[in-house]
Amino acid sequence: MNISIFGLGYVGCVGAACLAKLGHHVIGVDVNENKVRLINEGKPTIIEEGIAELCAEAHAAGRMRATMDASEAVKSSDISFIVVGTPSSKEGRLNLNYIFAVAGRIGQALKEKQGFHIIAIRSTVLPGTNEKVGEIIERESGKKRNIDFAVVSNPEFLREGTSVKDYFNPPLTLIGTDNPLAEARMRELYKDIPAELICTDIKVAEIMKYVNNTYHALKIVFGNEVGNICKGLNIDSHKVMEIFCKDRQLNISPYYFKPGFAYGGSCLPKDMKALRTLAHDLYVEVPVIDSIHPSNEKQKDNAVQAILSKGKRKVGILGLSFKSGTDDLRCSPIVDVVERLLGKGCEIRIYDKNVVVSELTGTNKDFIMAKIPHLQHFVTSDLNSVCSQSDVLVVTNKEKEFEHLLEQYPNKIIVDLVRQWRDVDYEGHYEGISWGDINQNCSAQEQPIDKDFQQTDF
Repeated sequence: MNISIFGLGYVGCVGAACLAKLGHHVIGVDVNENKVRLINEGKPTIIEEGIAELCAEAHAAGRMRATMDASEAVKSSDISFIVVGTPSSKEGRLNLNYIFAVAGRIGQALKEKQGFHIIAIRSTVLPGTNEKVGEIIERESGKKRNIDFAVVSNPEFLREGTSVKDYFNPPLTLIGTDNPLAEARMRELYKDIPAELICTDIKVAEIMKYVNNTYHALKIVFGNEVGNICKGLNIDSHKVMEIFCKDRQLNISPYYFKPGFAYGGSCLPKDMKALRTLAHDLYVEVPVIDSIHPSNEKQKDNAVQAILSKGKRKVGILGLSFKSGTDDLRCSPIVDVVERLLGKGCEIRIYDKNVVVSELTGTNKDFIMAKIPHLQHFVTSDLNSVCSQSDVLVVTNKEKEFEHLLEQYPNKIIVDLVRQWRDVDYEGHYEGISWGDINQNCSAQEQPIDKDFQQTDF
């Protein structure tokens, strides 16, 4: 393919050289005359292992050159990558002026070009940037998005020092697009890269780099805080974390990385609190670990507000234990939610097939009786009675018996805390605690709710 790359900095130079290595013809574009000269001499614009050899090889083969002329680059290519910088302010806001300036130059060049053109945003940008770039190109070119051109989001996952290796062996290749032709051509472009290629919504692709890098930062800080605690106890922290990383069933896995409700149970709250207290006893500051519990409490607040915002008094709770398949109520987050809803004047009905109040014993019984001493008045084993007599149904456990709830009880208000359904086409109101836009039935979703009581602030 013929590729143009706007921006010959770190990511642009690596991308140009690696695409040329894969057999594509690449023309780089930059406003910096020195960078253009270096590329045209077969030299890299950066210092990076392996990049000098790739640039020299691409230059000798006639597969890579550079120019300052945007029009020449667009007319000579099928796909234009935008790989310019997005510096941030002290407050963390991005300066997208370089992105938008390049979009304008590409739009001007497309005025005179025939045929379908793809613009791929490789720079790290916040959701909504792709849409804005498309608007600028439409305005400058006089052409229509997804008819004359497409804008895709294609974030990079390169690490400085190993970027060439990372380009040829990425964890995945991500394309955010709303155009089938653009998807097909991007798949063809990356066919020789040995990684899963994922095509997804544009805004999902745009936010992924921020989620990835924030988590990487969190891992570093968490490891350091564990290390500081271990140092205070004269424990080898590297041995601790080495063993931690060997658990790929829970510690390093997708198991816990699903947005939803707060954590609970007998282990996580107790052990997390114990580690936090140990750190304080050692006079070791652990701000990340300290923030875990308040963040978890905030998710309970979010659940309470989502339920109360519906303005309906009759609330059915589907699942009371801290997770499905158990009767353990100790530190179950929904118990705290129920306690607060009762205090707000809601009429509560609870269904949980695993919880039989008369059979609760030991600390399990002590916990729930301290929270909701008259629990037996609210819990029933009759799912239908809870659903039919409640205006709002709160799904708190991912049980198979709840799968057909929407068909069986249409026009209820559903508050989903566990993503029971991936997508819904529901006649009533649906709200997920940490996700939105999954109810395809927009008309029903937008109908006003006839509230029968007002939320109070006390």
